[in-house]
Amino acid sequence: MGTSVNVEAIKLVKAAIKNKILYRIKIKKIAKATIIDAGVETQTGALAGKLAADICLGGLARTRLTYQKFGEDTLPSVFVETCFPAIATLGSQYAGWQIKTKDYFAMGSGPARALAKKPKSIYDKINYSDSSKESVIVLESDKLPTKSAIDYICDECKISNSKLYVIVTPTSSIAGSIQIAGRVVETGIHKLTEIGFDPKSIVFGCGYAPIPPVHPDSMKAMGRTNDVILYGGVTNYFVNHEDDEALKKTVAEAPSSCSRDYGRPFYEIFREAKFDFYKIDPNLFAPAVITINNMKTGISYTAGTINEKILKDAIGLRRV
Repeated sequence: MGTSVNVEAIKLVKAAIKNKILYRIKIKKIAKATIIDAGVETQTGALAGKLAADICLGGLARTRLTYQKFGEDTLPSVFVETCFPAIATLGSQYAGWQIKTKDYFAMGSGPARALAKKPKSIYDKINYSDSSKESVIVLESDKLPTKSAIDYICDECKISNSKLYVIVTPTSSIAGSIQIAGRVVETGIHKLTEIGFDPKSIVFGCGYAPIPPVHPDSMKAMGRTNDVILYGGVTNYFVNHEDDEALKKTVAEAPSSCSRDYGRPFYEIFREAKFDFYKIDPNLFAPAVITINNMKTGISYTAGTINEKILKDAIGLRRV
């Protein structure tokens, strides 16, 4: 696979910079890197969120803003589709890099991970590498990166600071809500991989999740961005697989409802775990519904269900 997630994503970045007024983003330089502020010092909207999601997916997937019915309510949602499922999601979008220096912390995702191999085990599983001389990273943070953070990212990616583009999307922002809900397909692929499924066998992936309303408390906002996937996320994957019985067993183990922690808003679960992700059952991190079509046999298997009650409670939806 000669496609570079960095090269493809930077095309989107540069086009957005030329249209910064449309996206309502601010551009500035920190330690020679180009910073795209999508919600820290500016109030961005849905276009910036869609942009961040597309860039996070390495330019190898597309997101679309739409609406979906959840019981008697219709909610704004994000739909994602990709013909490069393993590379676009695990190889780029997955938030697998903690950017941590003496004066800065953020969760890092996007194409820069492919240069730094964060974490290396994922790139070994999907057999993917990138050697671009330019890179882009998406940071989930309510602060712009410091010089130490820029230096650290560039050192790990082995690129010069002037070749780095950084998009910052706070969780408590419209852009943050959309780009995180846009991880629904990735969340399913990551869960499937964790339970032993080969992500390289996935030919096409698509799915949707409701866009969570913005909450001013970043921790509660983070809870909502998890809830929309855990209780409202729906995914479909098209695969080539030799064993239908094994595939059936895999699908049965895949949805979020298989977790012992399932059944409450994520913020409650997180608070009970004293805000330690490692104390939460990893099986929880999955879409509500997962369907897999085996293209070798024509049979599809599905498991899980949308939990409308918990979803609406979690996002603060009140009918009057």
